[in-house]
Amino acid sequence: MAKKREENLEFDKCPVETSLDVLAGKWKILILWYIRKEKKRFSELQRLMPRATQKMLIQKLRELESDGIVHRKVYPVVPPKVEYSLTKYGQTLDPILKQLYKWGEVHKESHQ
Repeated sequence: MAKKREENLEFDKCPVETSLDVLAGKWKILILWYIRKEKKRFSELQRLMPRATQKMLIQKLRELESDGIVHRKVYPVVPPKVEYSLTKYGQTLDPILKQLYKWGEVHKESHQ
């Protein structure tokens, strides 16, 4: 009975809440922003996001991969080479990411 109730709660969720569940936290949005145009290696993402810990970055990349938004490609070389890119589904977020960027610019300008 509890599982059925849980499923109904999930179904009744507002779509905005569903979006927030998937994209919550600043690191996920930043990851998506940085890989929206081209694939990035883990070390590149670390350099672009120096305040994100390695553990946090790995966790958020795994969550995005699990949700089908990010693709992780491992090359069979030594040392291991791993690249991250948006899936086709993840690319549907591009207009939203661009709007967030534009809004951020306006907000920064108006609060200087």
